[in-house]
Amino acid sequence: MSLDERAPAVVRTVSPLAPVRRQPPRPAKAVVVIAPLALTIALGFWGIRRKNTMWGDESVTYELAHRDLSRIWLTAQHVDLVHALYYAVMHEIFGCFGAGLLTLRLPSVLAMSVAASGVGLLGLRLAGPRAGLLAGLVFPVLPQVQKYAQEGRSYAMVCALVTWATYALVAGVPHRARWRWAVYGTTMLLACLLHEFAVLALVAHGVTLVVSRAPRPVLRAWSVAAAGVVAGLLPLAIRSAGQAGQVSWIGGPVRLRYFLVLAVVGVACARAPLGVKGPVRLPVLAVPILVLPGLLLLIASLVKPLFVDRYVVYSNIGVALLLGAWMDHFHRRQRSSRNAWIAAVAVLAALVQPSVSLRTPQSRSNDATAIGATVRKEGRPGDGLLYLSGQRRIWTAANPEDTRALTDLALAQDPVSSNTLAGVELPARDIAARMLEFDRIVAVRDPAGAHSSANPREEAKASTLRRHFREYGTTHVNGARITVYVRDHDPSPKAGPGSNSPEAQGGLVR
Repeated sequence: MSLDERAPAVVRTVSPLAPVRRQPPRPAKAVVVIAPLALTIALGFWGIRRKNTMWGDESVTYELAHRDLSRIWLTAQHVDLVHALYYAVMHEIFGCFGAGLLTLRLPSVLAMSVAASGVGLLGLRLAGPRAGLLAGLVFPVLPQVQKYAQEGRSYAMVCALVTWATYALVAGVPHRARWRWAVYGTTMLLACLLHEFAVLALVAHGVTLVVSRAPRPVLRAWSVAAAGVVAGLLPLAIRSAGQAGQVSWIGGPVRLRYFLVLAVVGVACARAPLGVKGPVRLPVLAVPILVLPGLLLLIASLVKPLFVDRYVVYSNIGVALLLGAWMDHFHRRQRSSRNAWIAAVAVLAALVQPSVSLRTPQSRSNDATAIGATVRKEGRPGDGLLYLSGQRRIWTAANPEDTRALTDLALAQDPVSSNTLAGVELPARDIAARMLEFDRIVAVRDPAGAHSSANPREEAKASTLRRHFREYGTTHVNGARITVYVRDHDPSPKAGPGSNSPEAQGGLVR
């Protein structure tokens, strides 16, 4: 018997290979950038004209951006210094592309689109491609982002700059290159010069680095950049402190509920293990920028009310990152993605109504276009025109044709020549004397119940109307009342001196 025949038989068993679970394809970096950009632009163009209306703050942008740069600077010495850079930017944009509602709002749409791309890249860097894509897509559908993406004010630009400064911060931690910190500091300074409260994001960034236990060289580099931002902002902050009366209208936190809801949702998401390990963790970056700026404004409001939701619109960066990372985490834990799709559809359905409402004139606190149109409709050539208070003159400044046929009874010097927003008014005694020269006055007033400024001029206007005129009719528009007054001695309302208009018969009921 051969050796081979004597050897015992060996039976080999081969275990079947475990099935390899296919990983779902991850979005490419280009998709993470382009998809949020495209969605934000699409939402931004949807209803961008708001039925061809403009609200009061936008009318300020529109009127000031039409002035020469020298006039903008001179006006900023009296009022709105914090927005002077934005008005200068819009002046150049109007000069290049012409004036109009689309030109007024398009820069905000584009700025918020750039911010959405930055949010996507932040999510990609801190939690992976899918989380980045989801964060970038969540950001533009947030109601506050949709609102200020369609507004001719600086808040969208500030949000874009803070977003990319945050990205520069995250990118600078592992590399420590000086040019990266120079980019970070320059971007943050531009954001702060557009609106001073962007400096609160700087505080959030510092907390992120401290909690992340960043190396000393990184903390030193950030401190130098932060000091440069503060030094560059300080002259503006000191000069604008003298214009603090501009925020006297803030009687308490404005739209605080939205901020609180976002903060609660964001902190709840942060309890899950989100993101990937690295020098900066996603929750450590997102929670401070979501919570701290608004919280600091609320603390400051204990001394002087300052909290307005649009001042910290960049806080939406934090909640978008947290929601995107949480949805990615939820998707990875679920064997079936059906539940994730159901939740996404439910959220989108819930956002339809607010999104539609944001594109109506009623979504803003007033409608300057409707105010001007009503003055034009109710006023007749030769009527007197009175603003209670005089600051409300800006409501009709965007379209001078609305008031051209009327006589502004209190105006001594127009806004442009006086380098002010609302012009310079006559002394109280002269205002009362001029009012008595007219038999019919169209008054632009705040809504019923609104706080009225108390000064001799406003008291003279109100007392003269009360003693010598009677209310003929009031038209209520969004954010204002347009009231026609007639002299008591005249039984039928007619136009100003020398007018015998037959239209002055009958009552006015609105």
